[in-house]
Amino acid sequence: MIYTTAALADSARLTIIGPVVTSDDVRRIALSLPRTTEALVRDRVKFRVGRIVYLALSTDETRMGFAFPKQERAALVAGEPDKFLMPLPRDERYNWVRVRLDAIDVTELTELVIEAWRMVVPKRVAAAHLGD
Repeated sequence: MIYTTAALADSARLTIIGPVVTSDDVRRIALSLPRTTEALVRDRVKFRVGRIVYLALSTDETRMGFAFPKQERAALVAGEPDKFLMPLPRDERYNWVRVRLDAIDVTELTELVIEAWRMVVPKRVAAAHLGD
């Protein structure tokens, strides 16, 4: 465990969390997945398969948007509101949700990235890569 200052809007408390997840972790995991490319769009790093974006980092790289079923996102956010955020209003029409990177560890990041990737890649590609 390491100690870090939690990134909270109006208070800075010392919190014990696991190793801090960084944009380098996101990049390493995403680029290990078949057909993934990285792009810089309006100063935001995005990862996509073809033209479909499945991950995007905030400009300050403290949050990550990711593909997630629209019908399940309200329950996800309600279940862990300190971790997950609804998409920005302009993104509400998409299968999308956001996560605070300082609230997750690398194991959870890996799960989120892989599941987001599975939503946009052909099923046979995911099955071949993951051994399904």
